[in-house]
Amino acid sequence: MKRNRLGASGIEVSDICLGTMTWGEQNSESEAHSQIAWALEQGINFIDTAEMYPVPPRKETQGATEHILGTWLGKNRGRRDKLVIASKIAGPGRREWIRGGDNHVTKKTVPWAIDDSLKRLQTDWIDLYQIHWPERYVPAFGAWQYDPSKERDAVPILEQIEAMSAAIRAGKIRAYGLSNETAWGLCEFVRVARENGLPPPASVQNGYSLVNRMFDGDLAEASRRLDVPLLAYSPLAMGLLSAKYRGTDWPADARLKKFPDFGERYKRARVLAAAEEYHKIAEKHRLPLAGIALAFARSRFFTASTIIGATTTAQLDELAQWFDAALSPQVLSDLEAVNGATPSPAAQ
Repeated sequence: MKRNRLGASGIEVSDICLGTMTWGEQNSESEAHSQIAWALEQGINFIDTAEMYPVPPRKETQGATEHILGTWLGKNRGRRDKLVIASKIAGPGRREWIRGGDNHVTKKTVPWAIDDSLKRLQTDWIDLYQIHWPERYVPAFGAWQYDPSKERDAVPILEQIEAMSAAIRAGKIRAYGLSNETAWGLCEFVRVARENGLPPPASVQNGYSLVNRMFDGDLAEASRRLDVPLLAYSPLAMGLLSAKYRGTDWPADARLKKFPDFGERYKRARVLAAAEEYHKIAEKHRLPLAGIALAFARSRFFTASTIIGATTTAQLDELAQWFDAALSPQVLSDLEAVNGATPSPAAQ
């Protein structure tokens, strides 16, 4: 499988990354370990997790995903240096049970969070450590309009970078990254890092799919010029861009059905209407929409790795057929026509 470099970090990751957020909620430990074995067989070296996982997040399950990955790593220590493990520190608010609500990204909480993750992961280092969402207020998770009235006190970006730099020097992480970040945030992290002789972020992990193309604008330019590539999550829009969600009778075990308060941005009328148009394109070209969606996210010039996740290895097998696929000019043209009529409906 193709490998891509993460910015100036020197880390090389597979074109496809195995996502883990279902482990500990929809997947058992044995099922998760089977997914790891499957990923390695495909040539995938990149696994992404977070201290907050699984999702939907709950106090009772927080950290379970890292623990499950850790039990595999503990049994396979000789294979650790062949893998790139990414995790994330939770940002402020939203999850008050993590560190008793002390979720600001500071010189105190970063080493605290890393040490907790290292224990759960049963490893001595994390390759890529990401800020799960910005310390400061930003419109995110389906919101896109900036509202100054929602501004809050935030830890200075320099302190966040210094905390990550200290963890790199200590050998606990190899590089750090951003997630759910804006163009201004990406540019500011790089500027502050450079001006202070500190390492810049190696990557930015944002949602990206046919129904969420917010990265195509100023973030795409910033990503390219600053050499901070995208790790694209939810390329299938939490499964919406697959056969299981077509129509109104969704399966009871489908994530968007099973957890009614989760993934609301993908349930909007505009999103569902756009998804149906993409389904029609898939039918026209006699291709599975899930394959088209994955191939599209992979093909973007700013994407270093596309994160996939599933509850069964059978679902992963279906996606594997599209790991090296390229879409024809006609398919791409048809996709752009839908996007032109309904641009990024999940962010409206």
